[in-house]
Amino acid sequence: MKSAKEFWDKSAARYAKSPVQNEAVYQKKLAITQEYLQPDWSILEFGCGTGSTAIIHAPCVRHIVASDISSRMLEIAEIKAREAGIGSISFQQGALEELKLPPESFDAVLGLNVLHLLDDVNAAIARVHDLLKPGGIFVSSTALVNNVSLFWRLVIPLMQLLGLAPHVSRFGKQELLSMLAKAGFTPEFEWQPDQASVFIVARKPASIPTNQ
Repeated sequence: MKSAKEFWDKSAARYAKSPVQNEAVYQKKLAITQEYLQPDWSILEFGCGTGSTAIIHAPCVRHIVASDISSRMLEIAEIKAREAGIGSISFQQGALEELKLPPESFDAVLGLNVLHLLDDVNAAIARVHDLLKPGGIFVSSTALVNNVSLFWRLVIPLMQLLGLAPHVSRFGKQELLSMLAKAGFTPEFEWQPDQASVFIVARKPASIPTNQ
């Protein structure tokens, strides 16, 4: 199987041209996310792909760090941001665990259509928790590979052997909720647009004041 970076670098041009699978679902996710965003916020989107979602959210916040494992994806994202006249996005190449970012530096972290593509989902969620300020939110949109049809569960391993599909981690909604709880998150919003995906907004608890 190809490395994740190699796979997504090769897929970047095709990915950039592919339409959103369900425009109504995508727009609802954007709207829900923007209900939480504040103008003075700094946010991180990891696995940003070609930057479409970061560009849409950029006018709603102060600054976005948008990262992806694929340098080719980011090349396209930077062109799109420049053409859109967006200067408030900083792009960083690398996996989530590789990014040189200080703890508690973001008001929100977005992980959209990416958790199921990671080798260690628990570690990624713990890293997100570490990067969030107390009271910050984690917005995730995740494929539930355990819930896809039997056909795809049989075909995906073959596609991976042929280099036509990336690594996928298999978990269901309750497993994901358990991973979030283990990391210290409290889910505030949960929506399943279909059986094989879930959209969750979870919050890192605010710091409890101590008596002086």
